[in-house]
Amino acid sequence: PNMSVVINARMVAFAVHALAVVASVMVFVWSICYRGGFAWESTSKTLIFNLHPVLTLTGLVILGGEATISYKSLPFEKRVNKLIHLVLHAIAIILGILGIYAAFKHHNEKHIPNLYTIHSWVGIGVIVLYALQWLYSFIVYFFPGGSSALRRDLLPWHVFLGVFVYVLAVGNSVLGFLEKLTFLEKSGLDKFGSEAFLVNFMAIITILFGTFVLLIVYSKSPPSVEEDNYSYSAI
Repeated sequence: PNMSVVINARMVAFAVHALAVVASVMVFVWSICYRGGFAWESTSKTLIFNLHPVLTLTGLVILGGEATISYKSLPFEKRVNKLIHLVLHAIAIILGILGIYAAFKHHNEKHIPNLYTIHSWVGIGVIVLYALQWLYSFIVYFFPGGSSALRRDLLPWHVFLGVFVYVLAVGNSVLGFLEKLTFLEKSGLDKFGSEAFLVNFMAIITILFGTFVLLIVYSKSPPSVEEDNYSYSAI
């Protein structure tokens, strides 16, 4: 039986885009208004760390989500959608790597140990799996490109791995918000203050964003006679 959800993917995509804007604004407000802004080099190491949530959330979660749904949310022909899918994922990986580098730089300059929390362990896993998924997908689906049979046989695995890595990225973002907020509250931040509420709501918006992305992934594909158009999305 076809397990696809019957919805208008392009209509639901508007909710995804709206939540993307809300999440982006919230993470910038948090980093600039509450945490003091950004810097690659600074005596205030907090400004270096602030790049981490902004780059990883906008990259791996938001752009990653938009890339994931591009086949069903965009009105262009499949070739164009494939290119957009590829490029957005590439930008997401680059931003993710820069964001992780910012966290390491912050730790190293403040002489804090690296990779001692579950958030950091999962984060490394996400970026490695994301990059490997992109690389093998580029080779099989873009250049030099596998045979039609190979692409068809690998597509369910491509979808499964794409969804798995994306869910990990969303879950790990929420873990990161929790971790940072816990550290801040231990340092005296008001548990019921505006910053705590902002971070908690940002986590909820991130979960909702990821939920709508998954809803579109498992929605019925738009009707098409083009090759490689199956009942699931070519993530």
